[in-house]
Parts: sequence; structure tokens; C-alpha cells
Amino acid sequence: MNPTLTLNNGVTMPAIGLGVFQSEPAETSQAVRTALETGYRHIDTAAAYGNERQVGEGIAASGVDRSEIFVETKIWVSDYGFDQTLHAFDKATGKLGLEQIDLLILHQPATDRFPATVESYRALEKLLAQGRVRAIGVSNFTPRHLTDLFAATEVVPAVNQVELHPYFAQPELQAFHAEHGILTQAWSPIGGITFYPGWGEERVSVMDDETIAAVAKEHDRSPAQVMLRWHLQQGRSAIPKSTNPERIAQNFAVFDFELSAGELARIDALDRGVRSGPDPDVPRPERFAMVIPEA
Repeated sequence: MNPTLTLNNGVTMPAIGLGVFQSEPAETSQAVRTALETGYRHIDTAAAYGNERQVGEGIAASGVDRSEIFVETKIWVSDYGFDQTLHAFDKATGKLGLEQIDLLILHQPATDRFPATVESYRALEKLLAQGRVRAIGVSNFTPRHLTDLFAATEVVPAVNQVELHPYFAQPELQAFHAEHGILTQAWSPIGGITFYPGWGEERVSVMDDETIAAVAKEHDRSPAQVMLRWHLQQGRSAIPKSTNPERIAQNFAVFDFELSAGELARIDALDRGVRSGPDPDVPRPERFAMVIPEA
């Protein structure tokens, strides 16, 4: 049974969700349907992924009642600004085929245009007040970005979705979240960012880590299952990505074993403090300019 996490406004969210970052649109619908048939009840997508429409198709094809599914998506930077974000919500719901989004978050802090980021968050606050979204949050924000956001807005984000895996655990950010009632949600929770091709420097895959392999062998589990269990036992949300039916099922089979305190500590000790994904403090004007199509 997928445990739930309670957000700071009382909304509950399944701890494990299916991520669809880098999932080809042609594969996304079936992956979402497979996940829902497997038992997942949380799907994470984003306008920038280009597959919101296929997520909606997978939800519709699954036969699972909409009220049982927690749907999360993200506003892209090119739609930042108050009115632009309200329109981005309409684009997202149109593609997803939904009237309400469970969790709507800003995809980047976009430090080169932070006033527009703030206006976008104020639009999220309006959507929350109107009941068109059930919870709001952010992604890739640092403590400094969050502090600046707090100073200009009213609603504390329910979630901050960030790069988080054993090689980059961000303990200081997690502590900041705990202090302010923000749920930590991990993208790349099993370290996929450490072995995706095309990310520049030579990397060591966290999937091949000897410590994780040893813990996995002790429990007769896969390294991915051990990492997801690590997230669960430390109170985080995790959204592993896969389009492979076997891996989708494997990533969900993490509720019937438990890591010891010593094993959790051994995994914690793997943190290298080095980000593998993009630095949210570094503007990416060309990427940020990507236009999100209409519904």
C-alpha cells in the first residue's frame, strides 16, 4: 500500500509517484496506464516535458476514477507572470483533460527574472483560493529562493521538487524545508541524472554504488528499490521515471521491507554534495524561452 504524505494545507499525496520526464509522448500514455493498473495513484508531469496530453490519455484509459489519482504538473518559465500563468493553467488542464490539478508548481526559480516568478506564484495562490488547484509549490528552489518568495507572497509552498539521490542529498535544504513545513520531493530519486547521456562530464552512476549494492543484496532487492525505500523512510516523496512495465512494477514494490537505521546512515554517508543536474542559480535564457503550445 502506497503510504501518503500530508501537505501543509492538509491535502494528502501518495509518497511514490510515476515521473514522465524524458518519456517520449508515444510511450507516455501506456506508461501512465501501466502505472495506474499497477497501483500507482500519483503521476508527475510538466508543461516542459511535452507529454501532458498523453498523461491525460493514460489516465482516461486506465479506468481508475479521477478522484483516486493525484496529478502534479509544472508551469514553465516562458509562461511566468500573473496572467500568463493563469493561462498556462488553462493550457495544462486542456491537455490533461482535467478540471482541477492536485499539485501545481513552478518549474524553476528563474533568478534572471525573479519578479515574474513571484507574479506566477501569486497566480498559483489565486488558483488555490478558487479551488482550481488543491496545493501549490515550487521546483529547484534553494533556501535563498524560498526566503525571497516568502517575503513577497502569502502561501508557503506545499512542496519543493528538487534533485535528490544518495550522491546529492541536500541535507541543508531538507532541514530548511522541515523548518518551514515544506515537503521535500525528489526528482531523479534513484540517481538517473548520474547516468543519463548528454549531461556533460564523466559520471559515476549511483546505481552501481557498492554500498547500495550490498544493502540491496542483504534484502534481496534492486538498488533502485533500496533507494526508494531510503526516501520513504525519511519522509520524502519520490517520483521515479520509467516506461518499462517491469521497472514500473519494481519501483512500486517497496512497501514490504524496511532498512535499518544503520543502513539508512550508510546511504546518507554517500552524499558527495555535488549537483548532477542544472544549477538553478544559473540562468538558461534559451531553454527558458521554449514556448509551451496551446491546448
